[in-house]
Amino acid sequence: MVGGEFAAHVDRVRGDLLPWIPFAKTVVDEESARAYLQGYAERQAAGGGRIFGIWIDGELSGGTLFREFDAEAGVCEVGVWMGAAGRGRGLVTRAVRHMIDWAVRTRGIARVEWRCDPGNERSAAAARRLGFTLEATLRSAYVLDGRRRDVQVWALLAEEWPA
Repeated sequence: MVGGEFAAHVDRVRGDLLPWIPFAKTVVDEESARAYLQGYAERQAAGGGRIFGIWIDGELSGGTLFREFDAEAGVCEVGVWMGAAGRGRGLVTRAVRHMIDWAVRTRGIARVEWRCDPGNERSAAAARRLGFTLEATLRSAYVLDGRRRDVQVWALLAEEWPA
């Protein structure tokens, strides 16, 4: 994934992402897209995060990421996004399954978290499909579009992951 491609993708799906995904507001051109991706490249080099694209027919359509990855503590957080045209194909679910499998089996992660706005029903449904358990709703946990928002915390423990 390169800056120009990511910027064009975010521009195409911005309307789908704005209610839920903060980078939909901050990635507005090639320069900001490069900076966003560079941040993940640096985090990956330090062992602290990764970002992956999902392409459909050669076009970037969505993605997944390890928003946080702390192998020492054994905890990571996955995040996802998908433009409307790519939804309903199981691509996000399949990609996150691979991520969880790698995190648990290869890196020894004990706890995988998934966080989403309580109103983001698609995100919550994906977490459920993957076997996550809703543990809590953190009230007034972050700001998006100038207003305080709640966030659901879902978790999947390594011992719950299929052998």
